[in-house]
Amino acid sequence: MKAIVIYDSQYGFTEEVAKAVGAAMGAEVKVQKIGETDAVGLAAYDLIVIGSPTQGGRYTAAMKAFLEKIPEGALKKKNAAAFDTRLKTPLVRLFGYAAGRIAEALKKQGANLVVPAEPFLVKSAKGPLAEGEAEHAAAWGKTLLAAVKAAGDTGAGLLDRP
Repeated sequence: MKAIVIYDSQYGFTEEVAKAVGAAMGAEVKVQKIGETDAVGLAAYDLIVIGSPTQGGRYTAAMKAFLEKIPEGALKKKNAAAFDTRLKTPLVRLFGYAAGRIAEALKKQGANLVVPAEPFLVKSAKGPLAEGEAEHAAAWGKTLLAAVKAAGDTGAGLLDRP
């Protein structure tokens, strides 16, 4: 399976999560910051994982621009997953989170979400990751692999099945 983990990161903590996810998934996984990633080339991957820090209840402006550059239909029937880094505060909950919005953007492009959008917690806006979150990211990476294997070659993500 050929996979890519694409991320944006302001203080390095979303990058840390992305690298832990990628490392847990194995050798055929590319981990790249969005500025180094060509949105047109995503069709070459069996699994596309995208993550961003949550800022003002949304993903970053750079992530927005990247998602808008994905050619229409490029993700059709592709397995995908979304994650974010976020604070755990009631105020942030009012505005929402990046992961769910990324997942919606992927679904609009025709991608099959293999797992629900995943949050990773930071202690403050400038980090660090909350205790245990690097391990959480590695475990989630393994969950992604299992979900893709379970989906098989049907082209249906686990969340898209009846």
